[in-house]
Amino acid sequence: MEFLKTFVFLAAVIDPLGSIPVFLEATKQFDDAARRKIALRATMFAGLILIFFIAIGQIIMEAMEISLYAFQIAGGVILFLFSLTMVFGQGKPHDEKRLITNYEHVTIFPIAMPSIASPGAIMAVVLLTDNYTYTIGQQLVTTLILVLVLLLTCGVLLAAQKIQGRIGETGITVISKIMGLILASFAIQNVLTGIKEYFNI
Repeated sequence: MEFLKTFVFLAAVIDPLGSIPVFLEATKQFDDAARRKIALRATMFAGLILIFFIAIGQIIMEAMEISLYAFQIAGGVILFLFSLTMVFGQGKPHDEKRLITNYEHVTIFPIAMPSIASPGAIMAVVLLTDNYTYTIGQQLVTTLILVLVLLLTCGVLLAAQKIQGRIGETGITVISKIMGLILASFAIQNVLTGIKEYFNI
């Protein structure tokens, strides 16, 4: 159950389906072979970014003398605000498609970041691998789950045209909003846990 919960949460915050319109818009000038290459490289770069923050997130937190409780509350608030943009905003696809200004560098920006390795995803992996809350074994499992979600994301991007043809951009936006609701629930839970622990309730 813990494995499944973490998988669903990371899938919600990374939102593979929400990246489809961004990917298709960013790669519309490329042929199928180039699209496949961009999908693979963008997923790899996003994975490196997220794993980098798994490795150094704790170091940054301790260097700034931030307590676990403060980080849980702040992280929960940021994730909650991020989830609100998914639920009430025009949606991840619309917002991130507007970031495309140079089609020669779309692999890194906006596909790898912020579409896949979004600020919310970065905050999420740091929270899920906190040294004071999770053992090394649990953190390794979380990293493995992250890799599985990224492989799923890569598969979704490789089949982007077929998927969008089946469910349409409206369907993708609806699914993104549902993922936003899941993310909002997790964010509030983090805030409540941080407050509970800080006040020793």
